[in-house]
Amino acid sequence: MIDYIKGEIAELTPASITVECAGVGYIASISLNTYSALNGATAAKIYVYESIREDAHVLFGFSDIHERALFLQLISVSGVGPSTARMILSSMSAKELEAAIGTENVAVVQSVKGIGAKTAQRIILDLKDKIKLTDEAGALQLPTHASLPETGREAVSALVMLGFSQQASQKVVAKIVKTAPSLPVEAIIKDALKRL
Repeated sequence: MIDYIKGEIAELTPASITVECAGVGYIASISLNTYSALNGATAAKIYVYESIREDAHVLFGFSDIHERALFLQLISVSGVGPSTARMILSSMSAKELEAAIGTENVAVVQSVKGIGAKTAQRIILDLKDKIKLTDEAGALQLPTHASLPETGREAVSALVMLGFSQQASQKVVAKIVKTAPSLPVEAIIKDALKRL
């Protein structure tokens, strides 16, 4: 099991990161929270979860060990796989998720694309005793320096990588960018995840 990878960031998108370590490039799927934390950095230490299936070995990367711990707790819930856990952690910050679980707020957990009422209730039931409730469910700090056309393209690209159709992604992102042209890419994607 790989614990972490430390090296230069060769490529960073809202959905994945490639870290070069000792001449080898490791690609890992990441959440928007990790993207926000690493955006603009040239080097990174990412904590890793390795998903081994018959047809593929997939790495999931996290900028901090707390997010990985929360990811591991999510995938321990029946019916929640690594991709779903990443979607949850892309839709809200770790603190927001912990607050929703701690206060048994099914509606917040269910607001994530692909999470039904039963799954949301199961997540809360299974994890409410394992999650430490924090005082503040602070909003995610998002960078605002990306230019408008680039943010739209990056958002669509990330949504397609997450499994949504190109056409639906472009339609939703176009609406969001039209009403709020200064939104950063992470905020566009979060909004799109709620609408798709």
